[in-house]
Amino acid sequence: MTVYFHEEDLPAGVLADGPVAIDTETMGLITPRDRLCVVQISDGRGDEHLVRFAPDSDYEAPNLKAVIADPARLKIFHFARFDIAAISHYLGIDCAPVYCTKIASRLVRTYTDRHGLKELVRELLGQEISKQQQSSDWGGPVLSDAQREYAASDVRYLHAMKDELDRRLAREGRMELAQACFDFLPARAQLDLAGWPEIDIFAHI
Repeated sequence: MTVYFHEEDLPAGVLADGPVAIDTETMGLITPRDRLCVVQISDGRGDEHLVRFAPDSDYEAPNLKAVIADPARLKIFHFARFDIAAISHYLGIDCAPVYCTKIASRLVRTYTDRHGLKELVRELLGQEISKQQQSSDWGGPVLSDAQREYAASDVRYLHAMKDELDRRLAREGRMELAQACFDFLPARAQLDLAGWPEIDIFAHI
């Protein structure tokens, strides 16, 4: 298991075919204001790749974009809504098809209100991850070893979690409902970017 660090783009040919796990690190939670700093990606074979973007980046990244925009590749996220919006806003590409482990968790782990990545990794896979670097400065000139490990851990377990969550979705008869939610996520991200982040347009009032 190796964490690879790249500047501005992913090298060509480093990922195997098939689904990829993706996460992003930004300067904050308001996408148009808080720039995209790092994209983490893994093909589930044991390595993670971190792509860092500079403050003056043009976000060209043709190799990374080709992977994320590939309609033949499933993209696995945890809280996909945020990451898809950041990818759309900064990389300028559509991201589909997608899978969100947080949505899957909310649909099948109805016995708890704890759906964070740390809790999911602990319960589903029996592993522990640290979230200490979650609020650190991702735009600094140097990413520490702790930051790199944190970023890598955000995608390291998503393939395995998807497998377990799929088993539970099938068991509870909620796979089709989950898929409908996943299919809607790109539109939900566009609503966020267009000015409806906290407004439920489906609500009566």
